[in-house]
Amino acid sequence: MHAAGLARHPRVNLVSVFDVSDAAADETSALLGVVRATSIESVLADPGIEAVLIATPTNTHVDLIIAAARAGKAILCEKPIDIDMERVRHCAREIEGLPVTIMIGFNRRFDPSFRAIRERVRAGEIGNVEQVIISSRDPDLPNMTFLAASGGMFRDMTIHDFDMARYIVGDITDVHAFGAVLVDPSIGAAGDIDSAMITLRARSGALVQINNTRRCVYGYDQRLEVFGAGGMLLAGNRMATTVQASTTRHTGGADVLLHSFIERYTESYAAEVDHFVECLQSGATPLTNFSDGVEALRIAEAALESARTGHTVRLT
Repeated sequence: MHAAGLARHPRVNLVSVFDVSDAAADETSALLGVVRATSIESVLADPGIEAVLIATPTNTHVDLIIAAARAGKAILCEKPIDIDMERVRHCAREIEGLPVTIMIGFNRRFDPSFRAIRERVRAGEIGNVEQVIISSRDPDLPNMTFLAASGGMFRDMTIHDFDMARYIVGDITDVHAFGAVLVDPSIGAAGDIDSAMITLRARSGALVQINNTRRCVYGYDQRLEVFGAGGMLLAGNRMATTVQASTTRHTGGADVLLHSFIERYTESYAAEVDHFVECLQSGATPLTNFSDGVEALRIAEAALESARTGHTVRLT
C-alpha cells in the first residue's frame, strides 16, 4: 500500500523497495517497476535516496530510524515508534541534533472529516470543547502471530485514538482505562485484551471517552464526536456507497461499512505522504513528529497501568 502510494505521488520518485520477504519484495518491485534493494544498507548508502518510509514490524522501528537518521535520510515511520518507552528514549537520544525530518505515521490526523472537525473546533464553531467520544472498532481479530508482537491493544490499536484525542483537545493529564476479554478467550490467554473503554482528561478540562473492540460484525467502525458549549461536530462512518434502501423490512437501510483500515483511510494515507513531501520541500516540522509518537505511547503506558491497578493515572 505505501509503496503504491509513493509511486503514484506526482512529486515523489520511488527508487527502490526492500523487504525481508523475497516474494513480497519481488512482487512489489515488479508491479511498480522499481529496483528491489538487496539490503537496507544499500538503501541507506545510496546518495540518490533522500527519504525512506519505514513500514516494518514495530520492534524494528528504533534501529531503522537511527540508521536512516545517521545516513541523512528523511523518515516517515509507521506508528508506534516502539512498544518500550526506554527504547523510544534511547532513539530520541541517538537522533538528537541530526538535521533530518522525522514524521510518525498517525495517518488519521489526515482524514478529511477528522481534520475538518479539528479546524472547525479551532475556529470556535462550537465554543470550548467539553466532551469527545472516539469509537474505533476493528472488523476482525488479528492473527495471534501479530498479536504476540504488537505490544497489546493499547499500544497497537488504541494508540491511534490517543493521538486523535491529543489532536482535538491537546495535552492529556489523566487516564483511566478498563480492559476486558469479551471476544476470544485465546487473546486473554496470550496476555492481551480485546475490548476497552478509556476515559481521558485534557489539560483544558475536556473529557474524552474512547471505546475499542477487536471484533465488529458490521465492518470497520470509525466515528468521532466533539461536543462543546455551542454545539456538536460529528464525523460518521464511511460506507461502500451512500445508497439507502426503504422496504417492507426496513427504512433507511444502508450498505455495510468499509471493511479495512486501508479502504477506510485511503485518502488519509495519501494526504499523509503529501504532507511529508511538503515538509521536505519547505523545511516545516511535520504535523505528527517524533514527540507526538512519544506522547501517544505515554498515554498507552498509563492506560496499561490504569487497567492493571484500577486507578486513574496522572501524567506529569
